[in-house]
Amino acid sequence: MSHAALAWNPIPGTYIFDGEAAMKGYALNKMCYSFNSASNREEFLRDQYAYCMKFGLNEEQRRAIEKKNILACLHAGGNIYYLAKFLGIFHLNVQDAGAQQTGMTVEQFKRFINSQA
Repeated sequence: MSHAALAWNPIPGTYIFDGEAAMKGYALNKMCYSFNSASNREEFLRDQYAYCMKFGLNEEQRRAIEKKNILACLHAGGNIYYLAKFLGIFHLNVQDAGAQQTGMTVEQFKRFINSQA
């Protein structure tokens, strides 16, 4: 299936990360990339709101970050590779994100993934 066909017929329940999403999520993804630095992670934990404002996150993005809602972060233009850096601050990983996205517990999600092998 071509990229153009995907744009018109997306997979139900998914967010296509394309150029439009990249532009929408630029500030969010830039902030998450900053978490490569331990000092930035510490600054974020001291005052999460101020750190979000420093990067210019919009209200939708700030609320998603505040609630640690990865699905909302994806909808707000977040890229899972950058969001994984955010999750790591709270000792969460991509499996935690997958569980959140599917409405499963982490253990249920792990069993599901292993059953697909």
